[in-house]
Amino acid sequence: MIPVAEFKQFTEQQPAFKVLKPWWDVLAEYLTVAMLMIGVFGCTLQVTQDKIICLPSHELRENLSEAPCQQLLPRGVSEQMGGLREVSGLKNNLDLQQYSFINQLCYETALHWYAKYFPYLVVIHTLIFMVCTSFWFKFPGTSSKIEHFISILGKCFDSPWTTRALSEVSGENHKGPTTGRATATAEASAGPGKAGEGEKEKVVVEPEKVVTEPPAVTLLDKKEGEQAKALFEKVKKFRVHVEEGDILYTMYIRQTVLKVCKFFAILVYNLVYVEKISFLVACRVETSEVTGYASFCCNHTKAHLFSKLAFCYISFVCVYGLTCLYTLYWLFHRPLKEYSFRSVREETGMGDIPDVKNDFAFMLHLIDQYDSLYSKRFAVFLSEVSESRLKQLNLNHEWTPEKLRQKLQRNARGRLELALCMLPGLPDTVFELGEVEALRLEAICDITFPPGLSQLVNLQELSLLHSPARLPFSLQVFLRDRLKVLRVKCEELREVPLWVFGLRGLEELHLEGLFPPELARAKLAALRELELLACGLERIPHAIFSLGALQELDLKDNHLRSIEEILSFQHCRKLLTLRLWHNQIAYVPEHVRKLRGLEQLYLSHNKLETLPSQLGMCSGLRLLDISHNGLRSLPPELGLLQNLQHLALSYNALEALPEELFFCRKLRTLLLGYNHLSQLSPQVGALRALSRLELKGNRLEALPEELGNCVGLKKVGLLVEDTLYEGLPAEVREKLEEE
Repeated sequence: MIPVAEFKQFTEQQPAFKVLKPWWDVLAEYLTVAMLMIGVFGCTLQVTQDKIICLPSHELRENLSEAPCQQLLPRGVSEQMGGLREVSGLKNNLDLQQYSFINQLCYETALHWYAKYFPYLVVIHTLIFMVCTSFWFKFPGTSSKIEHFISILGKCFDSPWTTRALSEVSGENHKGPTTGRATATAEASAGPGKAGEGEKEKVVVEPEKVVTEPPAVTLLDKKEGEQAKALFEKVKKFRVHVEEGDILYTMYIRQTVLKVCKFFAILVYNLVYVEKISFLVACRVETSEVTGYASFCCNHTKAHLFSKLAFCYISFVCVYGLTCLYTLYWLFHRPLKEYSFRSVREETGMGDIPDVKNDFAFMLHLIDQYDSLYSKRFAVFLSEVSESRLKQLNLNHEWTPEKLRQKLQRNARGRLELALCMLPGLPDTVFELGEVEALRLEAICDITFPPGLSQLVNLQELSLLHSPARLPFSLQVFLRDRLKVLRVKCEELREVPLWVFGLRGLEELHLEGLFPPELARAKLAALRELELLACGLERIPHAIFSLGALQELDLKDNHLRSIEEILSFQHCRKLLTLRLWHNQIAYVPEHVRKLRGLEQLYLSHNKLETLPSQLGMCSGLRLLDISHNGLRSLPPELGLLQNLQHLALSYNALEALPEELFFCRKLRTLLLGYNHLSQLSPQVGALRALSRLELKGNRLEALPEELGNCVGLKKVGLLVEDTLYEGLPAEVREKLEEE
């Protein structure tokens, strides 16, 4: 006997694969099991019982042309027994062997092939059906995708994040109408003429509720959050991989078409040959020399049972064929290579869930036939909004308020600063630190400040370094008068948030990036310090000249070639420091004389070869840095800068210094290194306040002994070659080495 378990390998699948088996595949599977049992039952009978029993025909040899079993059909058995006459055959004492021989010979020659092989045909056809149904679960090109999909699907379905995301959305949907009614009531109560106040109240109050109402994050622990994060990455990679082709869809169609063709072939030939299964079989074989008979009447012992099994088998095949035809209809009556999550988007409120295509779409259509809840829960991991919420939750787990407080430290301005760098987002726990005065965010992408920002009541300084940020209007109102210092560093002007230019209380604005000269005209009346570093500026933006309170301007690392606009700086009456260093400025215009209130002027690292004599009229200058240029001479009018304390002339091509330069009696620092000076005037002794003098890298042969008159100059402040220093008189060196 053949156990059905022997055929298990043909249909064995992983239990999880059942989610990809719609009802027609399940029905077909049960039908194949029934057909297989019919075949196995028939095969078992065929093997364990006699196949055919034959008796010699008692007709004379001259009547052999007639059917040997003809007369047995219309009469009863008793009548036939009475009409039989005794016939003698060959006596050889081998009757049993003779009958066995005749039975076998007649079975092979007289019995129709359909009657002989019916159970085996049933088994073979059923196995083919089984292979066709489960082939795409076994084929390497499709089974790997299916296994991967089932694995991810199960994890997404069971993930605690799925439950939390859907419950949050459900809660928002339930709260939506209530919030709307409350807002409408507030606006109505404001009365005519107070609509603006009502809107402002709605904007301010409503975000605060958002901060306090969400459920506690303890519903999802850190481990579960990390697992959900990994699932998002797996879903992204799987989607890219599966949406590239349609091998699963094509394979399913092919195996379905093959089953339909097989169904028609089996149905046709079974209906034609089923009548060949008969109870009585006439057999004529030339065995008279051995048995004494050439005509036999045989009984197919299982004919009656086989005919009933055949009709049952054909019935099952018909039902099986109808399921295959319905499968074809389902495959072609609508596009299965496209799948829309529209209903899921409407139900969950996650409007960013994308539609999918190709094999990804086909598998989701099959999933819907099993249980549409799977695709709904799976869609959570296709939503970028859901992913951002999860990242935010993981951030909050990782950066607790206690951990953030450990990073607090005083910055250069004495403010209590929190610096965060290269995080995937901004933790909500930051806004629980009400003591923070300065917030520095670097390399943090896509920041959207939540309403919780309003809890940082002490915030005065904000730095956004390669960290684009969005700010709701209600928070713009909050920061408008509070924020004093803002630093923004980005690549392009469009990355600078527009809300920056609406901060009325801003005193310092530092912008760094490649910006065009047409900067936004901002009403920053209180701005005192402005930095536009590496902004790609070729001219000084005119908008700067309207900043009446501006005190410091830094235009470092731009492409400035001309500074003719410097005349307009006279409108910036409070301007004290002007940094035009690290540009390509070739000359300084004469109207620099208008900047009489300027105290610090940085022109280093440019392409200056001369200086205008009018520079000496900037009587307020205390610091002048013209190092790293191509100056060959200095105008004598520099001696008019009586308030000058720091003069940097290093790395130029100066061959001599004007004697008038030493009229600047308040000079404390004089940097003359790496020029072409061949001598230093003895007038240097008049600079009694001098404390630092750099002379390295020149062509000096000796130092004037008048250096001893510079009472503030010590050896540590004198930067010169050792040979020149040793050439000074001993008493001068003693003065320089005095403590």
